[in-house]
Amino acid sequence: MKIDRLIGILSVLLQQEQVTAPYLSEKFEVSRRTINRDIEALCKAGIPIATAQGKNGGISIMEGYRMDRTLLTSGDMQAILAGLRSLDSVSGSSRYQQLMEKLAVGNSDILTSGNHILIDLSSWYKSSLAPKIELIQSAIERRERITFLYFSPREESRRTIEPYYLVFHWTSWYVWGWCRMREDYRLFKLNRMTELLSTREKFAPSEAPVPDLSAKKIFPVGIDAKIRLAPGMKWRLVEEYGPDSFEEQKDGSLLFSRGFEDRDSLFGWVLSFGEQAELLEPQGLRREFAELIKAMKKIYAGGQTR
Repeated sequence: MKIDRLIGILSVLLQQEQVTAPYLSEKFEVSRRTINRDIEALCKAGIPIATAQGKNGGISIMEGYRMDRTLLTSGDMQAILAGLRSLDSVSGSSRYQQLMEKLAVGNSDILTSGNHILIDLSSWYKSSLAPKIELIQSAIERRERITFLYFSPREESRRTIEPYYLVFHWTSWYVWGWCRMREDYRLFKLNRMTELLSTREKFAPSEAPVPDLSAKKIFPVGIDAKIRLAPGMKWRLVEEYGPDSFEEQKDGSLLFSRGFEDRDSLFGWVLSFGEQAELLEPQGLRREFAELIKAMKKIYAGGQTR
């Protein structure tokens, strides 16, 4: 990728007094003509790069800008490299490891000194997620539409979108893009996609808005509920919502109040605690929940599968 190479070249110039075009050409495995174009692009971006011909010539950042060489401290570099290292955990390639090596050129200690930070963004679905992430990333870079079969709680539909952002949030991966069916920007969860393909159709990029990833936007509260939980479930409430998310009662039970998106999300969450949780409010849904439990009991009462 050009942007990777530009970042790498800038990092080399910040850390070394002077380098030659052949050196950069070999380091980044591109032609000298490409390096010359990259240097021109960096100059247009406002980076003060000087070139000198002859035996002792080369490429360097102009002398008057020496102070900018400390723009990235060792700690800054380690934080950047830790983030890049995490991307390889889901990409299924060593692409970002190679970029890390280019960024750390001339200071290899950075690669080892930052190893105390380990970030793994992979999941149980790594084998299926990695190809999707790679395909979507390529489609974003090439400005190509993608198509897929999408499964949501409401429907199963074929979608074609113009992708703009790959998003990692709420422990899951999403793609944000213009949906041709809805004629609006939408967020799609990668795990709900099948038959993902690039259409090879180009689209003209627009000023796409950055997705609003706030919980209120994505998971609007539709139901305010109260649940009583057994004392032994404190660990889970602390893990999921924090130590201030519940009130400890005199009998040791835990009173939990929270907004839920809809009936199904509320029932599913309460059921995940088994007999350790009791839905108190709303009263109407408490009665519905009791009927659901009765229906489930009938399924299992006979001890036989259907």
